[in-house]
Amino acid sequence: MSRMPLGSLPRTAPGRVGGLVEKLTPGYFALVMASGIISVGLELRGFRVLSFALFAVCIAAYVVLVALNLWRFAAYRHAMVDDFRDPKRAFGFFTFVAGTNVLGTRAGIEGWYTLTAWLLVVSFAVWLVLGYVIPWSAVLSRSERPAVALANGTWFIWVVASQSVAVSAAGLEVVSADARPYLAILAVLSWSVGVFLYAASAIIVALRIMLYELDPKDLDPPYWVSMGAVAITVVAGARIVEMESAPMADAVRGLVAGLSVVFWAFATWLIPVLVAAGVWRHYVRKVPMTYVPTLWSIIFPLGMYSVAGIYLGRADRLPIVEAIGSNWLWVALAAWVIVFVAMVRSVSRALLTDRRRPRS
Repeated sequence: MSRMPLGSLPRTAPGRVGGLVEKLTPGYFALVMASGIISVGLELRGFRVLSFALFAVCIAAYVVLVALNLWRFAAYRHAMVDDFRDPKRAFGFFTFVAGTNVLGTRAGIEGWYTLTAWLLVVSFAVWLVLGYVIPWSAVLSRSERPAVALANGTWFIWVVASQSVAVSAAGLEVVSADARPYLAILAVLSWSVGVFLYAASAIIVALRIMLYELDPKDLDPPYWVSMGAVAITVVAGARIVEMESAPMADAVRGLVAGLSVVFWAFATWLIPVLVAAGVWRHYVRKVPMTYVPTLWSIIFPLGMYSVAGIYLGRADRLPIVEAIGSNWLWVALAAWVIVFVAMVRSVSRALLTDRRRPRS
């Protein structure tokens, strides 16, 4: 019996999985964010069974992604370090913060407030560390100048992470009367930081688009986070408005309520702009529409816009806004199903395809 040359042996399944782990995008926790926020929206609308199904997906995705990232850190640390130094990928690490808080917020709806509190502790600590490490490692420490040429839509994820801390903190005050003043400080602090970060990110990204040539491939899905960041700012603001009396919350309640309406209007205005950009990218400039992990950066903003409308409509007694958010939920859910199926097919092909590695 003749032997098969070593160079023609198929790559083993562990080898293929390891290769996928090595290339794992830092922003994959957007899957957790998207599943969790649509689950929240379905729960707000009263679709209990469907909401819990997406909550289960959210939990499973979170556990798997934490395990994969720990594996990546242990076995492929060089790849993770490279991502921290890459301004086009580094801000994706903030999806861990946002995903953790979205999961915690959804857990709070089930009454699992202890889990919500622990997840908030973890996310707040990581948010603080990444908030100083990533801007330095990915932008300020680089020799390339001007830094504005390196900006892209992932920079808005920093804003989302900040506002997710505010949402989680504001949600916990309902069952933490003794800690209410401190939770109010944390909620208002992270909300305010998020607002200023959005302004800074928007200016930098706008300058990058206007001053430097923009290849159609550069206008990728994370640019949708520009809308999602505004939408979660609305949700965080609505939750602060709903908080019980606390010195910090009382001091800003009127301001936050008014600005939340303004932010919702801006998020609404951004949607046609982003849709038009997608049409230009895929139908005018013929960039192929294939599954990439960053597609979850579109689904999360769609779901967050829906939840923002529902929360804002109820907090500020704006029935039209609530109706828009309620109906938009089905757009977000349909998009989630499409991308989830595409993800399963893509991962399955990557794991099952009989790849061959040439050897010298």
